Amino acid sequence: MTLQTLISIYQRDLARLKEEILAYNNEQDLWKKIEGITNPGGNLALHIVGNLNHFIGTALGETGFVRDREAEFASSDVPRKQIVEDIEATSQMIEQTLTNLPVDRLTKDYPIGFREEVYSIDYMLIHFVVHLNYHLGQVNYHRRIISK
Repeated sequence: MTLQTLISIYQRDLARLKEEILAYNNEQDLWKKIEGITNPGGNLALHIVGNLNHFIGTALGETGFVRDREAEFASSDVPRKQIVEDIEATSQMIEQTLTNLPVDRLTKDYPIGFREEVYSIDYMLIHFVVHLNYHLGQVNYHRRIISK
């Protein structure tokens, strides 16, 4: 695994997230709740951005980002333009952070607690890209149902 490969996957999937957010027919549809689906696309996008900025930006890039996880799921009125800008900024943050991450740090312990376990940085970077992709699929599914 190379850091450049990881950067490429993060950027690819964040670009797809941006496309999904822009593909909603109406901005209000981002926040529509559907029976059987816990979180609408807008909340999932906020969650992805908050998660990556916290676990990569703050933990590895020392960006100073302060996460409000509750707001990621409680908000229902963040403008689509702001979400798109936040996705773009997150992509840039990941590129900068991972480009500056020394390769020899990858096998070191991840610097902040995660589910009361100790994992290596490379393990967590893979975990977070899988998490991103999981929620990206949920956003796609939500958008397609709403767009019927």
